[in-house]
Amino acid sequence: MGLYHSVRAVAGAGGDGPIDWTAVADAAKAATEPGDLTVDEAERDGYATDVRDARTRVRAVGELEFDLPETVEIQNRHHWIDANVATFSRVMEPIEQQAEYIPGVARVVNTGSMALALSFLGNNVLGQYDPLLLAESDAHALYFVRPNIDRVAAQLDVERDRFRRWIAFHEVTHAAEFGAAPWLSDHLEDAMEDAIENLTDGNLDRASLGELDTTMTAVEGYAELLMDRAFDDEYDDLRRKVDERRQGRGPVATLVRRFLGLGMKRQQYERGKAFFDAVADARGVGAAGKVWESPEHLPTDDEIETPSLWIDRVNP
Repeated sequence: MGLYHSVRAVAGAGGDGPIDWTAVADAAKAATEPGDLTVDEAERDGYATDVRDARTRVRAVGELEFDLPETVEIQNRHHWIDANVATFSRVMEPIEQQAEYIPGVARVVNTGSMALALSFLGNNVLGQYDPLLLAESDAHALYFVRPNIDRVAAQLDVERDRFRRWIAFHEVTHAAEFGAAPWLSDHLEDAMEDAIENLTDGNLDRASLGELDTTMTAVEGYAELLMDRAFDDEYDDLRRKVDERRQGRGPVATLVRRFLGLGMKRQQYERGKAFFDAVADARGVGAAGKVWESPEHLPTDDEIETPSLWIDRVNP
C-alpha cells in the first residue's frame, strides 16, 4: 500500500517548476514507515543528558566556546523527511527559478528521484545537526531519528543507550564547529550559491565545487577528531560494526548511496580525520580548533594532504 501511494503521489506531480515538493514529501513518506515515537520520561531524560554531557566534554577537549541549538528534537522518519524537504527545496530554488519550461515527464522523474533519495535517507539517518542553510532564520537544529537509532542498535547487537550517546556526541561536535565559527554557514552558502549559479548558466564551476568539498572535508574531519578525543567510552566496536553494516548493503542500497554521494562523504571523513589527527598530534587538539577562527584558516586541498603546510601557514 505504501508503494502504491508513493507512485501515485509522484505520478500526480504538478506545478510549473522542475520538482513538485509537496509530491516529494507525500511520496517519500508513503514509501517510509514513520516508526515508533513513544518516548517515556526516562528515555527523554537520557537524550537530554547525552547532549548536555557531549557539550561539556567537547567544550573542554576542543577548547571551544559554543552553545547548543535551541531546537533539539527526537523525531520519527516522517518528521525528518519534512524538515529536509524544506532544506532541499531551498537549495534547489535558484535552479528552479531558471527553468522556463519543464515537460510533465521531466517533472515526474525529478520528483520521483528526490522522493527516492529522501525515503532512503529517512530510513537510514540516525542523527543530524542541521545548520538550516539558506534559511531566513539564523537558528540551527539538532535531530535524533529515534526509530532508526533503535533499529540499528538492535541490528548491530549493541546496547541502545550507549549507541544513542555515541550519536549524540557526533552531532554535538558539528554544533561545536558551527557555534565556534559563526561565519561557517555563510561561507558554505556562498560556495553553494556560486556553484548553483554557474550550473544554471550551463557552467561547471570546479573552483566553487572544490572549495565546497574542501570545507566539508574539514567539517567532517574535525568532527571525527573531537569524537575520538571527547567521547567518554571506547567505541572501536561501534565504528567497526557500522562500517561492516555499510559495506554489507545490497546492490540497490549501494546504488542509491552512490547516487547521493555518500561514498564521497566517507572519503571526507577519512581525509579530514587524517589531517586533524596530524595537527592535533603535532600541536594539540586546541590548535586544531584554530581552523574555525576565520575562513582564511580553513585548510586548502594541498594542506589537507600535507598538514605541515597548514601548520606552517597558520602557526596555531
